[in-house]
Amino acid sequence: MRSWAVFDSPVQDALHALKYRRNMAVGDALAIQMADFVRKLDWKVDLLRPVPLGKKRLKERGYNQVGLVARPLSYEIGLQYAPDAVWKKRETRSQVGLGISQRRDNVHDAYQADPESVKRRSVLLMDDVATTGSTIQSCAEALLSAGAQEVYAITIARALSHHDLRRV
Repeated sequence: MRSWAVFDSPVQDALHALKYRRNMAVGDALAIQMADFVRKLDWKVDLLRPVPLGKKRLKERGYNQVGLVARPLSYEIGLQYAPDAVWKKRETRSQVGLGISQRRDNVHDAYQADPESVKRRSVLLMDDVATTGSTIQSCAEALLSAGAQEVYAITIARALSHHDLRRV
C-alpha cells in the first residue's frame, strides 16, 4: 500500500470538499495529480477498484467519493475500471473516532468480491485516506478469497497520527 500525500492541508481540504460539500470537480483534479505517482510505482495490475461504500451510505451521499477519483485515474493510467469487483455485504459504522482494534473489528468480513471479475488478476484497490489500513485489509482479504492473484492498494492520503510534519 502506498499513499500519494499526507492527510493535511491542502489535500485534506480537497478531500473534505469532495466528500462533504459535493465538489465533484475535485475528483478529476486529484486523479490528474496522482497519475504520474501511480505510474512510477510500476505495479503490474489489471484493474482498479475503489473501496465500496455500503448501500445506506451510498444512498445518503449519492456517490462514492473515491470512485470520483478512481474512475478518471483509471482512464489516465490505462487500467480497467471495475466498480463492481468488490461490494460491501454489510453496513459498518464510520471509522472516524475508532481505535485500531475497533476499526479492524468494524470492517472484518464486511466485503465480498466477484470471482469472475478478479480470479487470477492483479487488483489495485483505492481509498481516500489510510489510517490503520483496516478497510484496505478487509477488502484485500475478500479479493484474495475470490481468487485475485495479487492486491495492491493506493490511497489519496495517509493520516499520520503520531507525527507532526511541521516539526521535521
